[in-house]
Amino acid sequence: MRSERGTIRVDQFLPHPPAKVWRVLTDPDLIARWLMPNDFVPAVGHRFTFRTGPRPGFDGIVHCEVLDLDPQRLLRWSWRGGSLDTVVTWTLAAEGRGTRLFLEHSGFDPDDPLQQRTHALLDGGWRSHVWRRLTTVLDVLEP
Repeated sequence: MRSERGTIRVDQFLPHPPAKVWRVLTDPDLIARWLMPNDFVPAVGHRFTFRTGPRPGFDGIVHCEVLDLDPQRLLRWSWRGGSLDTVVTWTLAAEGRGTRLFLEHSGFDPDDPLQQRTHALLDGGWRSHVWRRLTTVLDVLEP
């Protein structure tokens, strides 16, 4: 899927059942292996953080809150860090013996040059190394 100026969209088929994909999206130790260290708990209203190296204008902490949760179907959390106040949504759909996984990262201000640079950076990250690491974790994870 093509991304818009204010939204990143990724659509990927994974040859793993929804229960396994859900586990990788909701287990904090597994999330740390493909995204960042965190204190995630799969409960609506839970506030958590992701931590990474700081950069100019960003202290390395992404502040999040679980906004919506429908096991093996939908996970939505806020994503606030630096100048961003955005939302990440994961949608899972069973497809054959696997799962179609949709990522939507929305809320970027299309008129803010800094947010658009961040959008471009995150767009590339979600599509390449993050997705690759998520797939690697799925491939080595026992059923």
